[in-house]
Amino acid sequence: MKPVEMTDSNFGTELGDGLTLVDFWAPWCGPCRIIGPVLEELAEDYDGRVKIGKVNVDENPGTAGQFRVMSIPTLILFKDGQPVEQMVGAAPKRSFETLLNKHLEATN
Repeated sequence: MKPVEMTDSNFGTELGDGLTLVDFWAPWCGPCRIIGPVLEELAEDYDGRVKIGKVNVDENPGTAGQFRVMSIPTLILFKDGQPVEQMVGAAPKRSFETLLNKHLEATN
């Protein structure tokens, strides 16, 4: 299971209901490349419970601007299409798991 590529044109559709963790990134960003494999693991680990998406800020400036993404990587957790929490910068997998588990427990 890979993260879903999200664009300016499909962002609203891909967001949908439930929890979606969106990584705003760029190919030239070192920290973005570091967390890429972590996000792939999370997409696998949380399959069916949390959607993991990626927005390339260079190719999709509209969506990045809409959420005022100034630094990358910025990860925004959405619940039912609304942003509920944001993290800026690379972090260990455990940090992402803590964030996701907190919101999963809140929805049960």
